[in-house]
Amino acid sequence: MTDRRLWSYKDIAAHIRVQPDTVRSYRKHGLLPAPDHVEGGKPYWYADTIRAWVASRPGNRGRRVD
Repeated sequence: MTDRRLWSYKDIAAHIRVQPDTVRSYRKHGLLPAPDHVEGGKPYWYADTIRAWVASRPGNRGRRVD
């Protein structure tokens, strides 16, 4: 089943347990995937996009993030 919810910086930050500014920095430095949707100039990502990104991040020692 595909999770089509759109996540903002705040949602991503909560998922990976960091501050929203950290997620913005990831994007600025090219570490975050391209947004799936942009609305009013604000980027959003599908939850599945972020879960796949988290799973492939360096240092992801098989941690499970709910």
